[in-house]
Parts: sequence; C-alpha cells; structure tokens
Amino acid sequence: MDELFEKMKKLIAEKLEVDEGKITMEASFRQDLGADSLDTYELVYAIEEEMGINIPDEKANEFETVKDAYEFIKSQQK
Repeated sequence: MDELFEKMKKLIAEKLEVDEGKITMEASFRQDLGADSLDTYELVYAIEEEMGINIPDEKANEFETVKDAYEFIKSQQK
C-alpha cells in the first residue's frame, strides 16, 4: 500500500486501540474497528493535524469505511 494508507493505519490503530492488521480499506470504523462517535471525532482531528488538511464535520460524518476517509484525504492533498 502507499504512504498515506500506512500513515492512516498507524493513526487509526493508535486512536482506536486496534491491531494494524485489522485495518483494511474495506474496514468499517464502527462495525469492524469498534469506533464510537467520540472515537471518530478524535481520529478525524488527529488526521487533520497529521496530514495538514481540514475535514468539515459533515464530510467526516460520511466516513463509514477506511476507504471513505482515505479517498477524501487523498483528494485534499496537493
């Protein structure tokens, strides 16, 4: 996988306290990784800080899977 996905995996594993091996593009933040709304908020904040981007709340609420977040972040990077 690419560098962005690797960075995301580390952040997700750290914030959600899950094994990096469970984190795939298809993994659902809530069902597969056990995130609740506070976890998701903290994760979005960490991603914003790490990647130097801004994720609007309404967009963050649409992130169901790791791929959803990945594609948005990818689109925001120059």
